[in-house]
Amino acid sequence: MDLLDRMLGHDQWATNAYLEQSRDLTDAQLDQTFDIGQKTLRDTFDHLIATINSWTQQMLGQPAPPDREGTPSIAELIERHNRNYALFADAARTARDERRLDDTFVDHFGYMQSIGSTIPHVILHNALHRSEARHILVRLGVSDLWDGDPQEWEHFTGRIDSTRREPEGGQANGA
Repeated sequence: MDLLDRMLGHDQWATNAYLEQSRDLTDAQLDQTFDIGQKTLRDTFDHLIATINSWTQQMLGQPAPPDREGTPSIAELIERHNRNYALFADAARTARDERRLDDTFVDHFGYMQSIGSTIPHVILHNALHRSEARHILVRLGVSDLWDGDPQEWEHFTGRIDSTRREPEGGQANGA
């Protein structure tokens, strides 16, 4: 697995983790106003997910989709996130494999952007809004929240044996 695959895998997992932690919240909680993010948990997730689709379409030479509408449920947000993320991850991997990371496109603001910078832009944008979502979840009283960092991703998904405390032979490779 290369660095891009790790970043994509972690990013999708981390957003899904917070969406799953939101399943039992009421509509009133999802729509409670806060002084962070997009003001509500639902709108913060909706914005994060819509932005993935917007940048993916632009990387593929398509116009940015229209603004989102309605009040999606957490189940609908999870479905949309996984659908949009699959397209984003496929576009990112295809650009990497075809050596098109330096290819450019004109974004919805009229600026030239490279595919290679847009990929980490989306991932970092997601991380920013996940931190806001986590903050809102804490304020709503949701417990047992993890940080959602890449090392947790490796342990929670079984990529690393979380029962082992030291590498074979007793020597660690790095920090």
